[in-house]
Amino acid sequence: MARPRQFDEERALDAAMRTFWEYGYEATSTQDLCDVTGLGRSSIYNTFQSKRELFARSLARYLDAMADAQDAVLEDESLAPGERVRALLDKVVADEFDHRPDGRSLGCLGVNSTVELASRDPEAARLLERDAARRLRGLSGVIAAGQRDGSIASARGSDALARYVNAVIGGMRVTAQGGADRAAVQAVADTALDALIR
Repeated sequence: MARPRQFDEERALDAAMRTFWEYGYEATSTQDLCDVTGLGRSSIYNTFQSKRELFARSLARYLDAMADAQDAVLEDESLAPGERVRALLDKVVADEFDHRPDGRSLGCLGVNSTVELASRDPEAARLLERDAARRLRGLSGVIAAGQRDGSIASARGSDALARYVNAVIGGMRVTAQGGADRAAVQAVADTALDALIR
């Protein structure tokens, strides 16, 4: 009979995710993962097969959680579509300033992984492309609804505007990660919103 696992796999996955988020894939060693999860190497390999597989599961978990959070904001029908986009940008600003070790944001594991791995890691690229498609669908739908009700004034296509907003969000996260203060990151959000509603 198989011996039951003596640890919380979800908690270990969250700890690994946070470590990859902070340091990146390459700079995170197997020993780092042992330290943060409290697992020995054999337990990590028995459960997750490899550092690579643990990273893939961590990245997928992160991307799903972030996309779920975006969807929750964009699907809030108590707000006009333009206000939902504003709420999303405000949430990004707030998220970036909730956790600032050493005065810098951790940025976004998705953005960080795109820069570090997407061009040379097909599995990471696949996860990131799937996430981008989901985010862009949600943004495009809300922007199109805002164009119909007048809360978004830009006449550009909703798909192009969704890509713009998604790129702005990535840029806001990188700006915060680089050490910019809240006012600077909020100014980016406000400028992007002006481009949509004026």
